[in-house]
Amino acid sequence: MKMRAIVAALMLALALICHGCGIYSFSGASIPAEAKTISVDYFPNHAQLVNPLLSDNLTTALRGAMTSQTTLDLVETGGDLAFEGEITDYKTTPVAITGQTAAMNRLTITVKVRFSNRIDETKDFEQTFSRYEDYPSNQDLNSVQESLTTTIVDQLVEDIFNKALVNW
Repeated sequence: MKMRAIVAALMLALALICHGCGIYSFSGASIPAEAKTISVDYFPNHAQLVNPLLSDNLTTALRGAMTSQTTLDLVETGGDLAFEGEITDYKTTPVAITGQTAAMNRLTITVKVRFSNRIDETKDFEQTFSRYEDYPSNQDLNSVQESLTTTIVDQLVEDIFNKALVNW
């Protein structure tokens, strides 16, 4: 009987602590309890070099992360938590120069993100995120572009998610 009372008291204390601090998920996200919706606007590509699939891929990946790693409902616009932004750079540059030629090239994608938290405006931010992947210079960008952009987009989405909802 005594053990049941202790367990019940601990469960009540845990419930009160979690309720007072907001909603927590297994992803480590800390979301205000009042937040019910999230919106991710389309991220247009304003880079000089345009990958025609990049805007769709980034927007879809960010929406997917928000719906799979939170309990928030995805809405078209005006969510309690809202993302908007644009792709500002997509470029390939030589790296690892050996002699007169590059042994490796680097694909870099840069995204400008504006995050609005209508529940707690102190969490709003506007920030540029950039990630890259290297590939052998003897490979044509067109032959590795899809796998590179998938990897980079996944990294960018993780960075954006962590900045907005994990507060790292």
